Amino acid sequence: MFTFTPLLGAQSESSASQSLLELDGGIKILIDVGWDVTFDVEKLKALEKHVPTLSIILLTHATPAHLAAFAHCCKHFPLFTRIPIYATTPVISLGRTLLQDLYSSTPLASTLIPKSSLSESSYALQSSDPSGNASDFLLHPPTADEIATYFSHIHPLKYSQPHQPLPSPFSPPLNGLTITAYNAGHTLGGTIWHIQHGLESIVYAVDWNQARENVLAGAAWLGGAGAGGNDVVEQLRKPTALVCGSTGAQSFSLPGGRRRRDELLLNSIRATLSKGGTVLIPTDSSSRILELAYLLEHAWRAASDDSLKGSRLFLASRKIGTTMKYARSMLEWMDESIIREFEADDSSTLPQRRSTANNRPERSIGHGGNQRDSHHTTRHAGPFDFRYLKLLERKSQVDRALAIEGGKVILASDSSLDWGFSRDVLLNIASNSSNLVVLTEKHRSSSADEPDSSSLGRLLYTWWDIGKGAAVAPSSEDIPALVPGQGREIHISEAHRVPLEGQELVIYQQYLATQRQLHNILQSEQGANLDNAADAVDDASSTSSSSEESESEHQGKALNISATMAHSNRNKLGLSNEELGINVLLRRRDVHDYDVRNKRGREKMFPFVAKRRRGDEFGELIRPEDYLRAEEREEVDGLEIRGTAADSAQGLGQKRKWDEATGANGSKNRRQLDDSNKRQRDGKDVGAVNSSELDASEHPVGVSSLGFEDEGSSSESEADEPATIPSKLALKTRTVGASFNVTFIDFMGLHDKRSLQMLIPLIQPRKLILVGGTTDETSTLADDCRKLLSARLGASAEIGLDILTPIVGQAVDASVDTNAWVVKLSDTLVRRLHWQSVRGLGVVTVTGRLEAKESPNLSLTSLTKRQKLDRDNADDIAEGEDHGSVKMAKEPPTLDVLPASIAAATRSVAQPLHVGDLRLADLRKIMQASGHLAEFRGEGTLVIDGLVAVRKTGTGRIEVEGGGLFAPGQRSSNMEGSFYAVKRKIYEGLAVVSGG
Repeated sequence: MFTFTPLLGAQSESSASQSLLELDGGIKILIDVGWDVTFDVEKLKALEKHVPTLSIILLTHATPAHLAAFAHCCKHFPLFTRIPIYATTPVISLGRTLLQDLYSSTPLASTLIPKSSLSESSYALQSSDPSGNASDFLLHPPTADEIATYFSHIHPLKYSQPHQPLPSPFSPPLNGLTITAYNAGHTLGGTIWHIQHGLESIVYAVDWNQARENVLAGAAWLGGAGAGGNDVVEQLRKPTALVCGSTGAQSFSLPGGRRRRDELLLNSIRATLSKGGTVLIPTDSSSRILELAYLLEHAWRAASDDSLKGSRLFLASRKIGTTMKYARSMLEWMDESIIREFEADDSSTLPQRRSTANNRPERSIGHGGNQRDSHHTTRHAGPFDFRYLKLLERKSQVDRALAIEGGKVILASDSSLDWGFSRDVLLNIASNSSNLVVLTEKHRSSSADEPDSSSLGRLLYTWWDIGKGAAVAPSSEDIPALVPGQGREIHISEAHRVPLEGQELVIYQQYLATQRQLHNILQSEQGANLDNAADAVDDASSTSSSSEESESEHQGKALNISATMAHSNRNKLGLSNEELGINVLLRRRDVHDYDVRNKRGREKMFPFVAKRRRGDEFGELIRPEDYLRAEEREEVDGLEIRGTAADSAQGLGQKRKWDEATGANGSKNRRQLDDSNKRQRDGKDVGAVNSSELDASEHPVGVSSLGFEDEGSSSESEADEPATIPSKLALKTRTVGASFNVTFIDFMGLHDKRSLQMLIPLIQPRKLILVGGTTDETSTLADDCRKLLSARLGASAEIGLDILTPIVGQAVDASVDTNAWVVKLSDTLVRRLHWQSVRGLGVVTVTGRLEAKESPNLSLTSLTKRQKLDRDNADDIAEGEDHGSVKMAKEPPTLDVLPASIAAATRSVAQPLHVGDLRLADLRKIMQASGHLAEFRGEGTLVIDGLVAVRKTGTGRIEVEGGGLFAPGQRSSNMEGSFYAVKRKIYEGLAVVSGG
């Protein structure tokens, strides 16, 4: 079973991507947690509902469309951080800097508290705002350290590395699920996911690029860079389902490819710089910015005249220093040309470094700086060791760069122009008609006649798309058409944080108190429900009917706690003692007594939360600290005591409680320390909302001005971190006259119509699911694929290819159509089987007898007892029967050997089966190694010795046609002709499975 549900990004104007894959056995896989520039919390409601049932999470690209909501989910969805997450190393590193840049650039990313949640949490809100129009309160944004902690929990994977992930604590077993990452191009570390589970082979490929670029290699469909093959790699060929993006299905790439694209950009820059203008290139701050930075830096290095070298080149982003530091350490993830360039630079600088080391004592002190500068200018720079590109990380640096006279080029984040330094630069250069804005990404617009002004990048792209027909004619074909702004007004909304005061602060504090309390209750109840689920079922089946009614009532109260968190209107300040019931002994402080008179079921027993024991296929997880000797434990505790020496020093000479008595060495009570250490190790501190923040293993090192002389920057103190005080959102609208020119050059690095039409027929999926594009792009690609695959299959087109085009929130069934069942094999039958290995899979033919056994989970006696107890309630009887039938259906039947009396009569007389998939290219190598002449002629025809022709049909059938037994003057060593030699080699390449 395979069900696919797009949560975001299917036939939609939004570029955000979220996909949910449901496999057999209740396995749920979430791929990507994207968001768009609106940062609307309502778009994450569907994802929030599925969080308690997710098994694993996969990430594909380090772009806002694929992981912008990751930090928000980790901070505000309680169970999200307990789900295993997998991604490649570049996606983890670049995604970390992307979100740090995002949250430090705009308060909109913090998101607004829903007004319904505020009204449920505080009576003061209704009295102060009876109309219901509450202020726009902002949630606390994740800090840079918290974001680093969230990304440190992601499990890194390498390309082509099969991995069997571990499920989340609340997920069913994965039953051999295997995930494999392949290069997708488009971004550094971008991933095509291959998911194998049973008979389901799923390839998830949204946003990929087959063409090579300056920094990034092409997608691994045909084997990756340097493969040069014409067939799709075996692991990605013929999947049961292919999830493919439809973006770009209506457009073709630029004629001339990458070189033509780069020439257009450089020529447009030269034309603007010759007029003394400023060129703004908005781009993302993590992935695609590497391609543009590498291109411009090497163009400045190779420039022979002063058209480029006489101008300044800047790269502005709040975390760009850390991003480039990560890029220098991940050259192996880039194209082979980058690796060769790095190796060539390293080998050429080795003799120079040796000569410099030998001459170092002869240097004079007075000229040390000049020698250092001359050495810096003459040495060879690596791919990302910038000579001309200056990095800007603060607003003051950007302002000083804009104040420099003369032409300049500024790369700035973000491509949407809705946040980041690109908006600030645009406001500065808007009034000059000599300036140029180069858009590098297409922005979807709902209507060409009524452009959506909520996104500034979308508005400018709509201007260019409408006015490119009447654009300024370029003086040369090597310069793209420019669309002038003509003084049109742009209304820009600027978001600011305003601290809360007075009654607003009271409302916000009441909201936080309620959410914290309910969060702790839910977190504890979730663990108790997971651990005691089986015990609750057994208790329910063994108690009396009156106790069952009472317990179901109290269990309903416990289950309603989750609903209370979002919909409670009865108690504005949290749950009352009556609603907590017996759990008040655990949840409330200083509550030590509870009246159990006239109580039934679990309300009469002291509550106990069993510690959940975690384990894997090898058994229970071992904690080394549980096996420490006494002296080793004292050493560990002593380190923790020394770590808190400052706090202990403050306690000397002051009043203490009896349980805080200190010994001669000044340490506190040993039992108290042991308890606190145990709570920290177990992670059971219910008062800590974000306990995962204490486990940060790595933090990015911010570089303020890497390779850029920042005059006076040391005396400034700009706060890059967002404010942590309670605040609300204040919007200020500015109107600016747009006199600059706008042009578009496609640097998205995505697949186009030609790539989709070429590769999808080669992949040969059994089911095709199209997501990630607009409605027109999706329907266009679906029609094209039906025509192409029908022409390729020919007579076998009636076998059919299901092309599914779901919309957001629509679940589609993409299960493989095979006659397959799950059965148990008896021990006697297993001992008689002779398995054949076919490409890592075991194949065998079986003749046996199916025996349906009753489920051991529900005996006939217990089912009869329940029916007798519920005799007066017909509905309950029906429910009990249905419940029993479901449990019996979950037990698979057993396949056993046939009895001796009927074994002879039912013995199979079928011919042996040949299992496997022999490629003609492999057959050609085999025949050449055997001394035969083998070559391809025509379309997919292999000719051997000029006498035998071998073809392979679209359904996998191999056809052999022979014109003679022996070639003239040629006879094999075993007197075998060419025709029989070909047939023998074909059979040797297949696994023979006996039919008996």
